[in-house]
Amino acid sequence: MILLTFNILNIEAEAKNSIIFSDEERLKITEDNTKAVLRILDIHDIKASFFIEISIAEKLQNLIKAISSKGHEIAFYNLNSDLQKIEEVKKNIQDLLEKQIRGIRQKDIKLPQENLKLLEFNYVSNIDNADILFPFKRLKRDTVINEEDGLSIVPESISPYSQLPYNDFVFQILPTKYYQSMVFETLKNDDFVLIYLNSWQFTDFKKYRFEIPFYRSLFSGKKMEDKLDALLTWINENDMATSRMKDYIF
Repeated sequence: MILLTFNILNIEAEAKNSIIFSDEERLKITEDNTKAVLRILDIHDIKASFFIEISIAEKLQNLIKAISSKGHEIAFYNLNSDLQKIEEVKKNIQDLLEKQIRGIRQKDIKLPQENLKLLEFNYVSNIDNADILFPFKRLKRDTVINEEDGLSIVPESISPYSQLPYNDFVFQILPTKYYQSMVFETLKNDDFVLIYLNSWQFTDFKKYRFEIPFYRSLFSGKKMEDKLDALLTWINENDMATSRMKDYIF
């Protein structure tokens, strides 16, 4: 099973040449990038899970409704919000959608699982930092979804052959054919491959001049759209199964 997921969050990088991007402009970039992803998913009739960053979720209500109306899952991505803020936003978005938010994703700040369970989350999908040095890290490979504190804990996927994780940077930088082979070989051994991308990777950095490392600007913007389109084409041509996170777990 391929679990395709997207982290919807504003780009945090500073602008070049004393340019200032307002919060509203950054939010508009995020919305436009997410709409580009939705168009590609629609073309291939593939459903995904969208992890909306807590601090901007209530500013993206129309976008969230559009994502949900197309049959995709809405979950949360927490950068640095506290439990009270998460509870407040969760209630408001659930009221908006008239659906329960089941999943949450964390990276740098990981809140206690027992507290997340009290907020009625059903699963946690934690991720690691992705930078140019991570291929040299010895990563723990865990392919099983475990139950802890009443929550399903979903591990990051790691190729058993290349030992590369299926994170945003790997997708962006690897040649498409190699990435597809990695997915195919992994699924021979594992029950699922969890793929995640960030909305800001679809930014046109020639148009929006942000201070980002050169390796992060490679194959971004329209090239990321093309890579996603190629991956979904390959998935459908090979009749590979995909699922939203909540459907696969429960």
